[in-house]
Amino acid sequence: MSEERSSEISGFYRLSIEERRRKLKEWASLTDAELAAYDFPPGVGAGILDRMIENVVGCFPLPLGIATNFRINAKDYLVPMAIEEPSVVAAASNAAKLARAGGGFAAQSSTPVMIGQVQLLDVPDPAAARIRILAERDSLLAAANAKDPMLVKFGGGAREVEVRIVPSPRGTMVIVHLLVDARDAGGMNAVNTMCEALAPTLARLSGGRALLRIISNLAVFRLARASATFPREKLADGERTGAEVVEAILDAYTFALVDPFRCATHNKGIMNGISAVVVATGNDFRAVESGAHTFAAFHAEDGGVVKPLTTYEKDAQGNLVGSIELPMPVGLIGGATAVHPTARANVKLLGVRSASELAQVIAAVGLAQNFAALRALATEGIQRGHMELHARNIAVTAGAKPEEVDALVQRLVDEHAIRIDRARELLEELRRGTGP
Repeated sequence: MSEERSSEISGFYRLSIEERRRKLKEWASLTDAELAAYDFPPGVGAGILDRMIENVVGCFPLPLGIATNFRINAKDYLVPMAIEEPSVVAAASNAAKLARAGGGFAAQSSTPVMIGQVQLLDVPDPAAARIRILAERDSLLAAANAKDPMLVKFGGGAREVEVRIVPSPRGTMVIVHLLVDARDAGGMNAVNTMCEALAPTLARLSGGRALLRIISNLAVFRLARASATFPREKLADGERTGAEVVEAILDAYTFALVDPFRCATHNKGIMNGISAVVVATGNDFRAVESGAHTFAAFHAEDGGVVKPLTTYEKDAQGNLVGSIELPMPVGLIGGATAVHPTARANVKLLGVRSASELAQVIAAVGLAQNFAALRALATEGIQRGHMELHARNIAVTAGAKPEEVDALVQRLVDEHAIRIDRARELLEELRRGTGP
């Protein structure tokens, strides 16, 4: 490859997908087989994806699995999960089966209210400006709602105005929050448009200047909650009784409660399940992830230490009771959810009829995923099931053919040596017919 190549490609966005691919082939000396990895799968047209983002050259498929056994609010669901990490779908399914034995998941969600923020700077009298802005509440809400009459028609729209006075190293800021009921939409476009419309008026009322006008991903008014009872007698594992497993899980949870290093991994495990469903339904997983992790820190009570998004307790009968609460700004209208054919099919498979119902399902999956991880950690350890699946990836990477994978995986697991170098050695032995 030439050292003189330049990534400054004039008009790249104007090229067709095939022309862009040819540019990539020249840039990286890609083979025809490597270039074919960018091909679009059946059912997902290039024209659709080319309109979703810029400079499209192909797509990056993720495995799409189905989590089974979920019963939420007395309704059964098959849950699509798009994720590359082994064991996540199986763990969620197994946890849902245990929760089902305890009556399934109970879930709720709050009104789908999103927060829009307008940043006001150089305000000479912040406290008085706050009063002036709040005095114009009704006219501000009316002006905001005039920007999205369809949202208002379907029962949504701007609901409230809040004003915060925020000290900063750059001077005191006046931050106006516009609370908007987004109904079944994610809300980003509606909220941002409303904030843009109100900014000049807010600047005039405050005597300052408006800078940022943007939605917040810390959707503290758009929460999803779920809980489940995991029967004690169903949790027995090997030499441990169900009661002992309950205590072990409570100890594991308490570790996350008091230690931020463990809590980060605890909450990551929750997001394994949540993000997989958010991606599968075409929603913004970055917004959900950001809001969830900020919520965990935002609601910490002792010195800002981050807290788990889940809670575990023991009921009067000694059963384990898990619960979860977190922001869930997901929608069924607009964005990739409405455009991407796989996302549309997944939403239909789920059978959810509102964004609130989708949020409840996602919260239940997050709780199931977290319970499964805690149970594995507190009993057999996380590696057994995870590494068996990981070994399949290693086997394929080592060059095993489909008919060779199972035997190679078994050897890797038996040796507790799930490494690419050992996989290649064992594959040679299997093909020579040598070894045990």
